[in-house]
Amino acid sequence: MAGATIDHMVAVTILIAALLLTMGIYNQMFASAVAYESNRKVAMKAVDIINTACLSPGNPEDWGETSASLLGFGLQDPQAGGYALSPYSLMRLRASSNDSQLVEYPPDSGLFYNNISVNYGHDILSPVGDCLNYTAAAKMLGINGTYGFRLDIVPTLDVSVSQVLGYDHLVLNVDVKGSGLPLSGAILNYHLFHVDKGEGEYPSIITYSDVNQTNSSGSVDIHFSDVTNDDPSYSFTVYVSLGGVTGVGYYTHNTIDSESQYIIPLIQDFDDGKIIIAHNWDGVTPAVHYNATFFVLTSDFQLHQVEIANSTGLLNYGAGKPYNTTQLPAYEVGLLVISYMAEGKLGSVILPWGVGTLGVSTSFGGDPTGYSFVATELRQVSIDDISYQAKVSAWSLSG
Repeated sequence: MAGATIDHMVAVTILIAALLLTMGIYNQMFASAVAYESNRKVAMKAVDIINTACLSPGNPEDWGETSASLLGFGLQDPQAGGYALSPYSLMRLRASSNDSQLVEYPPDSGLFYNNISVNYGHDILSPVGDCLNYTAAAKMLGINGTYGFRLDIVPTLDVSVSQVLGYDHLVLNVDVKGSGLPLSGAILNYHLFHVDKGEGEYPSIITYSDVNQTNSSGSVDIHFSDVTNDDPSYSFTVYVSLGGVTGVGYYTHNTIDSESQYIIPLIQDFDDGKIIIAHNWDGVTPAVHYNATFFVLTSDFQLHQVEIANSTGLLNYGAGKPYNTTQLPAYEVGLLVISYMAEGKLGSVILPWGVGTLGVSTSFGGDPTGYSFVATELRQVSIDDISYQAKVSAWSLSG
């Protein structure tokens, strides 16, 4: 009897161990199934968000071109359709994640501007009151409090520009890469805006435009034999095309030795293209003479000059003339090029009207750091005929 009892106890113990093991495996399978379903929902939400952003213009359709209130989120260009994004709607996204990243102008005025590009001398500063913030976009997408998302829009091509030293004239090197590989045989349409002191009080802009092509290593040196001064001030833009893919590069060199530009262009109104040409307002910057020119960018990447108001002026904070205003053709993408002179030194600054004209990157949304599962979706899109990659990251706020 004792032997049978022991055998029975051993059998029961083995059975219980087998049941516990089975339950553990079942629980793991159940947890995996729950996690899979949760992750699948996040992945599907990423698809929904990127399709809404890229394939819907929003409501109203032209919200990026006006100061109208937005009722439905979407970034598609209503004139082009497909995977073409509106260059104006992107300018109204509040890229700054907190108030400390905003630009207050004038200081202590309570007027804040959102900086999309965050690139010295090529800023897009939009009034915060006219920008769409992340929380409002999430509500329009129906995900506020349930899912988080982030939208990153970056150019497809990497176009870098640098000055080549050792010549008695200006030489710029353009290097083009796509997906990390050099792009040989790419066609370059380039434009140099050389800032010249001239003979009067106001500097002038001398434009040089031409076409070139990259070599087998995806690079080319461009010579400007007419620009021979030792330390020229200029801005340079280049539009690169190959096999239907296009990109933009730019470079600026000023003789003014300062970390902050002397002139700051600010967008005042989207409806009619009003721009504030503002003095730096730091209490130190001297009087500045400027010359502003607007160039419309055509479909074949040429630039045509358009007359604008107050194209020349004097900005002097100490004399009570801190800014002037001008007006751009609101529905024409292009570049506002401003040359300026202060104490005999020269500088230039460019405001891209439409993010694609300078290949500006932008990010909008939350921060996925710390979440266990983040789904991503990619789309190839175009902005102003410039090739971009749109990436949406999505995550569950409950996981």
